[in-house]
Amino acid sequence: MFRGKEYIYEVYKEQSFSKAAQNLYISQPALSASIKKIEKRLGCCIFDRSSNPVHLTEAGTEYVKSIEKIMDIENRFENYLSNLNQLKTGRLSIGASNVFASYILPAIITKFTTKYPSIKVNLAEANSTHLEDQLFSGSLDFVFDNNPQNELICEKHFFYRECLILTVPQKFPSNSLAQEYQLSIDDIRKGIHLKPATKPVPLSLFTHDPCIFLRAGNDTRIRADKIFQEHGITPKIILELDQLATAYNVSCSGMGITIISDTLAQKTNYSSDMLYYKINSSHTFRNVFFYNKQNKYITKAMEEFIKIAKKTDS
Repeated sequence: MFRGKEYIYEVYKEQSFSKAAQNLYISQPALSASIKKIEKRLGCCIFDRSSNPVHLTEAGTEYVKSIEKIMDIENRFENYLSNLNQLKTGRLSIGASNVFASYILPAIITKFTTKYPSIKVNLAEANSTHLEDQLFSGSLDFVFDNNPQNELICEKHFFYRECLILTVPQKFPSNSLAQEYQLSIDDIRKGIHLKPATKPVPLSLFTHDPCIFLRAGNDTRIRADKIFQEHGITPKIILELDQLATAYNVSCSGMGITIISDTLAQKTNYSSDMLYYKINSSHTFRNVFFYNKQNKYITKAMEEFIKIAKKTDS
């Protein structure tokens, strides 16, 4: 209905077909023909051509009012897009598990919001399955996770590599047999466990110790099961939990041994009553990614967040 509205509005402003044609860089006959087509389509006249200068008819006046409303909406949306591209407005929703939401993302979000204070950042904390559902539904822009996502549906952005380690309460007698393999929290924070010269502990030394594991389906649990299977050990699982940080805290209380990520060991407040061990298994290493839904439009805010995240990691 409003196709060709710029022709109508130019004639209205100039009150002249000839002046409007000059401004639009078309011939007057072409402009007149275009406006007649519009009037025919509408079924009413827009201009009273009997007057000089030309004036709007009653229907034409209402038509121009509608045009001005449309133009105002277009201008406001153009301004919004401009602000969006300049990161003066917008939203960013990120999902992560407890460890990443607590220890990794806060520093990145702080740097991002300091640079772009007008962007509202939302951080959702949940398990991997729930986060994946939210990503696919479109309620999250990114999921920050070490749990592999379907690459046919997700695009991934590498962030860093982490390693799983064994942590054992110091009071456990099994530690006396593993003294040459023991690492302190400072060793973990220095990355000593990643050095080829650091010897991995024989897991058989802890065969009879009670274990704190995450529930089935969690990536850490899947890897822990494979690690123990590789070493021919059936773990004595006395407690299953949902969060890695909770499992670590329970282990620190002296209830059992557990497998945690070096991310958690390096970031959390540690207990002096714990000892740490390198594990010999390919399943100890995993990559952490930012995932977004495949074919989702990548906004300027998303691009900038990834850039800041990578700079923060480096």
